[in-house]
Amino acid sequence: MSTSTHQEHPGRFAGMATTPPATVPRLTSEQVWHAVTKASFAVISHVTPAGEPRSSGVVYITGGDRMYVAVAEDSWKARHIAADGHISVTVPVRRGGILSLLMPIPPATISFPAIAAVRSADDLRGSPMLDRLTPLLPAERRESSAIIEIRPVGHFVTYGVGVSLTQMREPVLARARVPVR
Repeated sequence: MSTSTHQEHPGRFAGMATTPPATVPRLTSEQVWHAVTKASFAVISHVTPAGEPRSSGVVYITGGDRMYVAVAEDSWKARHIAADGHISVTVPVRRGGILSLLMPIPPATISFPAIAAVRSADDLRGSPMLDRLTPLLPAERRESSAIIEIRPVGHFVTYGVGVSLTQMREPVLARARVPVR
């Protein structure tokens, strides 16, 4: 009988994601980004200056090849992300239409590492991005907000994007890894 050890599977136990098996390339970075632009909710994850993991849901808009999120300028998100700038983003993509009301169909997902910069709302004053973010903010926070600008880097890792609902049940068919362009 063989037992698995850390040496046999480095990375598997070290908390590091291993490279997924190669999948048939079927998605382009443009198709993945198009799905991101159609959504408006994401989970961003980062670490605190003390090295503790954190994540939270955010509502975002896109412009060009960036995502933009408005947060309170004194929020922990603004402070922690400004301290490091490396984050990960997961965008759930609704699937199933009316069928999802009858059956539990999980969302597809798009995940990616990103570089984030925290900017003051003044930095974007007069910009169409700020005009598009304004309706997402309560009136009392519009003057005291920070904007997190998110630039994807590396690869998009998808699950269930560009495949049928039945193919989502087969991991080898449902996942893809697409370079960010």
